[in-house]
Amino acid sequence: MKIAELFYSIQGEGSLVGVPSVFIRTSGCNLRCAWCDTPYTSWQPEGTDLELDRILDEVAALGARHVVVTGGEPMIAPEIVALTWRLRTRGMHITVETAGTVFAPVACDLMSISPKLANSTPDDPRWSGQHERLRIQPAVLAELMARYEYQLKFVIERPDDLDEVRALVGQLSADRERVILMPEGADSERLRERGVWLAEVCKEEGFRYSPRLHVDLWGNRRGV
Repeated sequence: MKIAELFYSIQGEGSLVGVPSVFIRTSGCNLRCAWCDTPYTSWQPEGTDLELDRILDEVAALGARHVVVTGGEPMIAPEIVALTWRLRTRGMHITVETAGTVFAPVACDLMSISPKLANSTPDDPRWSGQHERLRIQPAVLAELMARYEYQLKFVIERPDDLDEVRALVGQLSADRERVILMPEGADSERLRERGVWLAEVCKEEGFRYSPRLHVDLWGNRRGV
């Protein structure tokens, strides 16, 4: 598998925010988000090809009980199913972070699904058509939600984004307490500005709010 980075940190987003976790970041993605914060896994995929035994040994050496398999888009990574099932045999709590465009029968304790809203579509004509066509796959989303404990995490840039969130949540009959809204931003100032009004939306509509704790603590950099 091509791995962009493997590191030990705390979960910065979603329902497990603050939990010490090992992150396995696969390289490669079928989308090209305009605001992607890991372009080294999508726009310019990079990484090192590692055997599963090497990945598992490095994870074990870090000593955490929680592991987060992320990307890029981990569900398109070769051997993703084998990797997750071998992590399960080691007794680890597994979160898979996915855009929800592809299904694979992975082992997973929390399926962290982040459907991409229209605010993610890039202007780049090389990718805009494919991105827009793939970014929402209702059948895949429904299957992931039915098979796994899940959270739906949306990246919010402006108030108009909420119309799309409401429509998709209704279409999927999603539990609002599992719907998480997170401000778009790669620095603390922008996150704070958007977070103030977004928190009020969550209070009014019964959604959950997520910070980007790793950005607040360490800034927008790799390996955290």
